[in-house]
Amino acid sequence: MKAFLAAVGRSTWNVLWEIDRYSRLVGEALYWLFVAPLRGRKLRWRSTVEQMVRIGVDSVPIASLIAFFVGLILAMQSAYQLKPFGVTIYMADLVGVSVTRELGPMLTAIVIAGRSGSAIAAEIGTMKVSEEIDALRTMGLNPVQFLVVPRLLAMLIMLPALTVIADVVSIAGGTLVGVFWENIDLIRYINQTANALMLKDIVTGLVKSGVFALLIATIGCYQGFSVAGGAEGVGKRTTASVVISIFMIIASDMFFTMLFYSTF
Repeated sequence: MKAFLAAVGRSTWNVLWEIDRYSRLVGEALYWLFVAPLRGRKLRWRSTVEQMVRIGVDSVPIASLIAFFVGLILAMQSAYQLKPFGVTIYMADLVGVSVTRELGPMLTAIVIAGRSGSAIAAEIGTMKVSEEIDALRTMGLNPVQFLVVPRLLAMLIMLPALTVIADVVSIAGGTLVGVFWENIDLIRYINQTANALMLKDIVTGLVKSGVFALLIATIGCYQGFSVAGGAEGVGKRTTASVVISIFMIIASDMFFTMLFYSTF
């Protein structure tokens, strides 16, 4: 019994210690991103643009392809359920609302967490192992300002943009099913989608994508800074960044869905 309680205590202490370190990193990153520029500290825009290309532009093909397939699947499943009632036109409502509010932001964030979040953790982790981060401190450069802020800012800009692209592509996939599979008139399907969607649906998805971006970037950077033990440590922390990011994406999506559901 004592051994069990000791193990629980150690695990709890380790989790609280990790949360404390992560919170400090997030606070420092937000300071350098929002407060420091008001005090004359410039943002590293060139590095930010490079990260925007890596995180956003290079991710457009895979994010769009997955969104397109999701739109097709969602439309076919909706049509299957609605056809017995003779209201297959309402598949436009189901696809449009579910994609913009839930599936578009969440699936795009999961894709970016696996693609870019892991890359962030691996890059910073490799720098930690090769003592490049210590070299930055020796030169008087703040690692959070130099490494975290450009990646965080790029993620905050590009993930909502990718979410909008994913929403459009998913709705286009649903439109193909409705027009060519269920023989719904194209103009009628588009009008039904436009009538079903409201501004709050789109805003809800964009708010979620902003939160997801903050989580993916900061978790990836934190795991990179926490690397220890050489190449093996890089691999473990990279895997941890993906797993924790996906868990936090789904958990925060549930929280915001409950919040927006009760509010709107």
